[in-house]
Amino acid sequence: MLRQASTILPIRAERRGLREFTQSVEEFVGGTGIREGLLTIFCRHTSASLVIQENAAPAARRDLEAFFERIAPESGSYEHDDEGPDDMPAHLRSALTATQLSIPVKDGRPVLGTWQGIFLFEHRRSTPERSIALHLIGE
Repeated sequence: MLRQASTILPIRAERRGLREFTQSVEEFVGGTGIREGLLTIFCRHTSASLVIQENAAPAARRDLEAFFERIAPESGSYEHDDEGPDDMPAHLRSALTATQLSIPVKDGRPVLGTWQGIFLFEHRRSTPERSIALHLIGE
């Protein structure tokens, strides 16, 4: 029988950049009793995003963060700066990544590769608490 489960995860990054929350997602999925299905993860913000990324080598995360600093720098001349110099670069970085991920679930676990982790990509310096919606449908 098809079932659904959902929750909101509050996440606050310690700094601008990538913050892994794979374990929280795995705990949610495991607690639902749903063995097979599809998990949707949705970031309810326009200045933060979601990525599935390398979770073993910190250098890979640092390189990704540095790349986004180069392509959407705070020093750019942006019209939109309502919340400060990191406002528009945060929106650009979010637009270039994703606010929603879909991950298959098998045997009660998200189907991720060996080195894959689920990350909040915080694009603001102020690192506000973020709301991440999780929705799992399956049986």
